[in-house]
Amino acid sequence: MYLPESPHPAPIIVMAHGLGAVKEMRLDAFAERFCDAGYACLVFDYRHFGASDGRPRQLLSIKRQLEDWAAAIAYARSVPEVDRGRVVLWGTSFGGGHVMVAGARDNHVAAVIAQCPFTDGLASTLALDPVSALKVTSRAVADLASSVLGRTPVTVGLAGEGHEAALMTAPDVVRGYLPLIPDGQPFTNEVAARIGLSIPFHRPGRALQHITCPVLVCVCDRDTVAPPRQTVRFARQGPTTQFIRYPQGHFDIYRGEAFEEVVADQVDFLDRVVPLPE
Repeated sequence: MYLPESPHPAPIIVMAHGLGAVKEMRLDAFAERFCDAGYACLVFDYRHFGASDGRPRQLLSIKRQLEDWAAAIAYARSVPEVDRGRVVLWGTSFGGGHVMVAGARDNHVAAVIAQCPFTDGLASTLALDPVSALKVTSRAVADLASSVLGRTPVTVGLAGEGHEAALMTAPDVVRGYLPLIPDGQPFTNEVAARIGLSIPFHRPGRALQHITCPVLVCVCDRDTVAPPRQTVRFARQGPTTQFIRYPQGHFDIYRGEAFEEVVADQVDFLDRVVPLPE
């Protein structure tokens, strides 16, 4: 929880990360900037990951993660120090897709920010190295069988090199994803493989057409993980959606000048659609 120094209750931004990532992977940097700008922030890990509980570890369930979003939103509305009537959803990568679905399901949120969002599972699957896709599918079937038998999950990597059994294998993945982990931060670069059977059929970008609050979508034009063409197509269908395009890769906007640019645009959006009390 990040609380700004303010005599008035501040709007609260609920924040979570992407595919297998934990809150220490630069979400603190975004939350600190939003807090400096006067907004409260609640940053959480999904169950089975990071500081949250849940067994088995490293189990990625879209259904459960969306339930976690609903629980986090409900908790944010219970915090007495904030403006509980103005809750903003902020998600990045896989979480960027989650906030679209969560925002459509909860028609009382004040705004949604989706950063380099996963919007179309089929497009992301087709962007995966074909050899990797075959390996992931094989392990996913084996993991599903293991789950039925109550055995330990069969895993695949999160970030991997080309041809490895991993969910992300583009050339910029390993050098972009893994350096986001702070030194000394415990992290497991793998996940239960069964998610590989769900991703191709998950299209959270479709939810944008059902959201009634203001939405900002930050698109990376050189995104190798969440293809930008599909994201832009979905964003254009959202009646309350605006999008900004950046000449960056999927992992570039967490650091350096790209981070400074995107966080400034997000604060500007917040100032316009969820202004602070005078």
